Amino acid sequence: MPRSKAIVIGFWTVTALFCVQMTFTAYAQLRLPQLADTFTHLGFPDYFRVELSWAKLVGVLLLLAPVPPRLKEWAYAGFAINLGSALIAHVAVGDGPEAWGWAVATSGLWGLSYYFWRRLLPAPSNASSRAADSAAFSARAPVTSQA
Repeated sequence: MPRSKAIVIGFWTVTALFCVQMTFTAYAQLRLPQLADTFTHLGFPDYFRVELSWAKLVGVLLLLAPVPPRLKEWAYAGFAINLGSALIAHVAVGDGPEAWGWAVATSGLWGLSYYFWRRLLPAPSNASSRAADSAAFSARAPVTSQA
């Protein structure tokens, strides 16, 4: 199935915005003392802030580079965990929307990027999908004995 130009443009637009946001937050977490204080407020150790920032930068590189789909899938999963955890951490300490709203908005960009990326992946060929369906069915089929 040929790629729709709108899907390609949508993917790169949303993914670029998402990657800019993630790069900015990684940089800010590494360089701005206010964000170091925020991690302390949330109850996280300082090394976690550094670790998380570098993981975000690696994830951004994986989303933008021509790497195998499995690596991109892991990057998307890591970002989903990061954004969900940020929301939970802020709500758990009683922060309001001014603190956790960015995580919700960035999650919207994440969701759109992932949606478009999945639409860009090639569809499995009929032979391989039939083989996978057959294997899945035979794994679920009950074993009966005839006496």
